[in-house]
Amino acid sequence: MVFAIYAERKVSAFMQDRLGPMETGPYGLLQTVADLLKLIQKEDIVPSAAQRLLFLLSPLLAFAAVFAGFSVVPVGESWQGAAIHSGVFFLLAVVSLDVIALVMAGWSSNNKYSTLGAFRAAAQLLSYEVPLGLTVLTVCIYAGTLDLYQISLQQGIIVDGDNHVLGIKALREVASWGGFFSWNVVRMPVLFFVWIIFFIASLAECNRAPFDLPEAESELVAGIQTEYSGFRWATIMLAEYAMMLLVSIIGAILFFGSWYSPLPNIGSVALADWTNGAKGSWSATAWGVFWLIGKALFFVVIQMWVRWTFPRLRINQLMSVCWKYLTPFALFFLLVTAVWKLLLA
Repeated sequence: MVFAIYAERKVSAFMQDRLGPMETGPYGLLQTVADLLKLIQKEDIVPSAAQRLLFLLSPLLAFAAVFAGFSVVPVGESWQGAAIHSGVFFLLAVVSLDVIALVMAGWSSNNKYSTLGAFRAAAQLLSYEVPLGLTVLTVCIYAGTLDLYQISLQQGIIVDGDNHVLGIKALREVASWGGFFSWNVVRMPVLFFVWIIFFIASLAECNRAPFDLPEAESELVAGIQTEYSGFRWATIMLAEYAMMLLVSIIGAILFFGSWYSPLPNIGSVALADWTNGAKGSWSATAWGVFWLIGKALFFVVIQMWVRWTFPRLRINQLMSVCWKYLTPFALFFLLVTAVWKLLLA
């Protein structure tokens, strides 16, 4: 997460035709480390009129809610995370606790700007959880499961120790191609538009521009973070960057082949070389982590790109995008996917 902040500074510098951090360490690589050390040494200030217990606990709750979501994320055939058959439901439920943490942080500060930022956070996050949940449900209907591990397996060619394709019914249609041909967005083209809705809603869930109204430093003096300093402020920011990575990983798992390579089975190339090897081998695990994290980081860079490209929306525009456009389209694609699934069943 520390280097994600460095990456965003470099991406923003590239967008604005400047250098970004350059002084601390080679190419400024240690600038974020220096900032972290500075934040740790800062005084932990608690306003005298604040609700002390809630004020101190809310950044930790935001941090814990986001990082608990990583417990059910599979990163390879051998690293499937917590074996929960309803992993998607658990993930959405745990991440939703972030709303409570942000409201606690704003209200307990006893600051009008922070309280207004908390109201904005609650309205925004609760609203955008609707289209976000509908897009995830659409993929679950197509896959026929709530298990992230099973959704991942359905998007690749499963091989045994002798590099023979296993006869799994769900994979039979793509067994001869593999690679990106087996991704959900290719097998079910409607899911590409579902992913666009998912991506926009995930920006709002991460409080990323142009949907960063809970912070909106120009009119709310940093919103919910106004009264926080030092390491507790850094904890809130760390939770935001962790959420960026989490939703990017989930997007890669649901839509873009999870840990499987985008390279299809071509010619005489050994099948296992393109599909991460036989299950359980160290090479399969290493390649799986490489491809999944690589896809996720690509989407993180896109989120950073969007932040430094589009201006912030007004609060009425933000709500209009959610309820007038994203939610109706998400419901429509959900219906289309359900009919598709029934016709092919």
